[in-house]
Amino acid sequence: MTAAQRITHWIILGVAIIATSSAHADTEITPENSTWPYEHETREERDERMGWWREARFGMFIHWGVYSVPAGIHGGEKINGYGEWIMSKARIPVERYREYAAEFNPVKYDPDAWVRLAKQAGMKYIVITAKHHDGFALYDSRVSEWDIADATPYKKDLLRPLAEACRKHGLKLGFYYSHALDFTNQGGAGNHWDPSQHGDMKTYLRNVAANQAAELLTEYDDLAIWWWDMPVNMDKEKADMLQPLLRLRPGIIVNNRLGGGYRGDTDTPEQNIPGNGYKDRDWETCMTLNHTWGYKSWDDEWKSTETLIHNLIDIASKGGNYLLNVGPTALGEIPQPSVELLKEVGAWMDVNSESIYGTQANPLHGITWGRCTRKVDGDTTTYYLHVFDWPADGTLQVPGLAADKAKVSAKLLANGRKIATSNMDDYVTLSVGNEALDPIATVIALKVSGEHAIVRMPELQDKDGVLTLRPQSVEFHDPTAGGTMVESRGEDKQFNIGGWTAPDSWIDWRIKLNEGGRFTVQTEIAGFGTPRLRVTCGNAAFETKLPKTGAYGEFAPVTLGEIELPAGTTNLALRPVKEGWLPINIRRIMLRPVE
Repeated sequence: MTAAQRITHWIILGVAIIATSSAHADTEITPENSTWPYEHETREERDERMGWWREARFGMFIHWGVYSVPAGIHGGEKINGYGEWIMSKARIPVERYREYAAEFNPVKYDPDAWVRLAKQAGMKYIVITAKHHDGFALYDSRVSEWDIADATPYKKDLLRPLAEACRKHGLKLGFYYSHALDFTNQGGAGNHWDPSQHGDMKTYLRNVAANQAAELLTEYDDLAIWWWDMPVNMDKEKADMLQPLLRLRPGIIVNNRLGGGYRGDTDTPEQNIPGNGYKDRDWETCMTLNHTWGYKSWDDEWKSTETLIHNLIDIASKGGNYLLNVGPTALGEIPQPSVELLKEVGAWMDVNSESIYGTQANPLHGITWGRCTRKVDGDTTTYYLHVFDWPADGTLQVPGLAADKAKVSAKLLANGRKIATSNMDDYVTLSVGNEALDPIATVIALKVSGEHAIVRMPELQDKDGVLTLRPQSVEFHDPTAGGTMVESRGEDKQFNIGGWTAPDSWIDWRIKLNEGGRFTVQTEIAGFGTPRLRVTCGNAAFETKLPKTGAYGEFAPVTLGEIELPAGTTNLALRPVKEGWLPINIRRIMLRPVE
């Protein structure tokens, strides 16, 4: 962006910039500029703006800052929790924490090598913590001396050379910015242990956060993503002090963590893969390679290559992106285990990236052997079958695909070997042989040309007649955007249906019973209230009052009631009773025959 363009944007926002080391930007909020910048964007315009991001599917998160100096140890003691939270977890006073900056001297920082590593792993973009919760900025800010240029012996901007390396190697760049939580700059939220940091939050937002956001949004020309974090105490009035600044970077993609009711472009589940993705929303799961975001010297419990590849496939199969984190050291090195893991993921991507980049979510029901992504080109759809559990008999069934009127072909993606196919009612059957090509995930490209249908596969009874309705098989009917989704919650991280805020939202399962009869309906519930739920199947129905458990992660077993179900295939639904409805989380439903 040219200087003239910057001035124009600031005039539009009613913002004055004084380009000196003590600059402060005051934003005049008006009804015209306080709204979401893309409020009137058409679907076509949004699809064009989000296009590269949806194509990418895989990115690198970088958590880096002064917290990498103590590296999880303060006062000779190991501090539990994320490494970047050490100032808060150890209750380190501001002046003591500032001393760590004198040891932050990343002389081994090689941004070109970092970007090349991300590219080798198959990543298409990078998001780095321009400022995290400790308030330390990785660039030379005119607003605060608590930054890399003024507080450390390194004295050079860390972001600009990374931006140049991204440009050189064709990766997109994004900045993470902790706007509300700031443990060091006076008035920021979160520091309750050091009175020297206490102050007025609006003054902090106006003089620090708004100015720094403006600097970052205007001074790095190729910036493509803006990643707010932790909207503590951020009501709409406070959010409107920052929201207009996004207009400084037309076309930028913004996440959902500003607060004040602004949802942004992308939802951002953290350390968690939603069971069914997000309906009609772009989303991105961010995850660590071990247990920490910021570098912690004693965290050696690394995820396996298999877990990382399965996570990437799982996320893509649900229409999301995978933002995978590295935490560099104070010297500027990415830990070697991180490097090795990313290269191993990259080796798989070298062979199979076609099944990840630019794919859409899996539409098929009932897959148990792995995951599926797809690409649509006119009347031809390619289904990428990621087989985690290779069939012992060499026969792979693809459920929910009625393709008897279409031309069907299949091949191994890695070597192009053709695979014989046949159609059976609502299945396509593949003769894949007895051995997997890749022990982690073998990919089969199943191409279907012409008319075919996606069939919703029913849940089936087990040998004891019990019918289990899994959260992953649920269908959402969400006319008021109630947020209903499948997620994992609780200490055991089992899937549940959560975020059920709107009483007009309802859910159902397709079920098939060999014999009709009376069934007891059992599940597990978590929530703060005692709302009522209606269970329906055909002409049969009953209402039940749900228990209060005290937290959305504390599940309690409950018998909902009994219901008469017919033999054959039908739908069973759960519907809120509108009066007194409160959000709940609910796990799998068990229907047990009444003796």
